[in-house]
Amino acid sequence: MSVVLKIEIRDRIAILTMNRPDKRNAMSDGLLAALDGFFSAPPEGVKAVILTGTAGHYCSGLDLSEHVARDAEGTLRHSRGWHAVMDRIQYSGLPVVSAIFGAAIGGGLELASATHVRIAEPSTIFQLPEGRRGIFVGGGASVRVGRILGADRMTEMMLTGRKYGAEEGLRLGLCHYAVGEGEAFELALDLAGKIAQNASLSNYIMIHAISRISDMSRADGLFTESLSAAIAQTSADAEEGLRAFLEKRPPEFR
Repeated sequence: MSVVLKIEIRDRIAILTMNRPDKRNAMSDGLLAALDGFFSAPPEGVKAVILTGTAGHYCSGLDLSEHVARDAEGTLRHSRGWHAVMDRIQYSGLPVVSAIFGAAIGGGLELASATHVRIAEPSTIFQLPEGRRGIFVGGGASVRVGRILGADRMTEMMLTGRKYGAEEGLRLGLCHYAVGEGEAFELALDLAGKIAQNASLSNYIMIHAISRISDMSRADGLFTESLSAAIAQTSADAEEGLRAFLEKRPPEFR
């Protein structure tokens, strides 16, 4: 039986490769559980993660052959399960870089939008085709993708089944980098390496605070920013960062 999620550790970077090539890496319950298992208990020493696909595709979304068998309650519970796993990916405290090519469709786009840095190759297809299939998103797109695109543009995208490529995705915020064919993984490795050199606490606070501040009122957001700054800027890593700056050397964080 093939492994649906391959895990490789390179120094302080975990490389997660979704491995269902015959299904364009569609999200099965088994793959979802494997992602959940990794982000629930990451290996010790890992400071950043790269998430990618195989056989020309990132993730083509929910495995509809499993979806068909669920009733309303089963679908509700499955959707909430997706939400829990996507939250785990976004808020585990580990920065996650997506190296995207081919399909990032439906649940694949929901998965990508839960990661923190997204790199797309020319073959990338961003799409939310659920409306064209008589269903609705259930893995968090209405919140995560909706906040990237705005409600108006996401509504149009779903109504028409519109596809966006890497360059359009870059302009809209669906990805942060658009690169050439075969270049996403190398850039992901470079960026993950740089991110892994940051202080773990500041990475953790950036991941947790910024998205939550965007949900707050102006006054609450500013107060939360002050609390976050107070925690980060009084840490041992902050002391090391300042000392390294003054001594004109790279910092050596914990």
